[in-house]
Amino acid sequence: MVRIIMHGCNGRMGQTISRLVKEDNDVQIVAGIDPFDGPVNDYPVYKNINECDIKADAVIDFASAQAVDNLLSYCLEKKLPVVLCTTGLSEDQLKKVEEASKSIAVLKSANMSVGVNLLIKILKENAKVLADAGFDIEIVEKHHKMKKDAPSGTALALADSINAANDNRFAYVYDRSPRSEARRADEIGISAVRGGTIVGDHDVIFAGEDEVVTFSHTAYSRAIFGKGAIAAAKFLAGKESGWYDMQDVIK
Repeated sequence: MVRIIMHGCNGRMGQTISRLVKEDNDVQIVAGIDPFDGPVNDYPVYKNINECDIKADAVIDFASAQAVDNLLSYCLEKKLPVVLCTTGLSEDQLKKVEEASKSIAVLKSANMSVGVNLLIKILKENAKVLADAGFDIEIVEKHHKMKKDAPSGTALALADSINAANDNRFAYVYDRSPRSEARRADEIGISAVRGGTIVGDHDVIFAGEDEVVTFSHTAYSRAIFGKGAIAAAKFLAGKESGWYDMQDVIK
């Protein structure tokens, strides 16, 4: 049984993971951390993680960037592995995460979905064949209207996986409207759509002469990210140090 501390337990993802854990006999949330009151949980909730003295095997974090520094300090003190799902970390915070990974196990990934990470793996293995054959590469990502960043971190991770397989020879183009020129061969176009309640939709398009190959992933629920985070916590439990991502989990 893997014992988890849920950091950000009263948020949408915290509650999603709490629900999913109830259906999983191999994992248990033993404590939650959240400064905000919310639904009644079937585990003790602390407003500050430093107040928690319950023994655990890993922390899942879906809180805020402002809380990450304190979280890392706590995990370093307790020698606790952490699945770091909070986005929007500063360069200074990312350096702290990297330094922490020398002493504790840290898993951070652009997207926690198993399906997206399998797509990244597929692209790494096949993108060079299509690129060498002269296929033009475009990525179209769609998200709900409340998402502030564009393009998505997942779109960039997909582009990076293609680029890594091709000796990083592609430049990224985010907006073609001011250019008014024909597409170049050495670029990956990345387009963002925002609207409604779209959870997440990514299409990687390889457009060649008289044929198009498209790799797609559609998220219908935030539950897929929760399932990935739980799988990551199980993977990290018992590990002493190192920086991991979801590619390590799906192996």
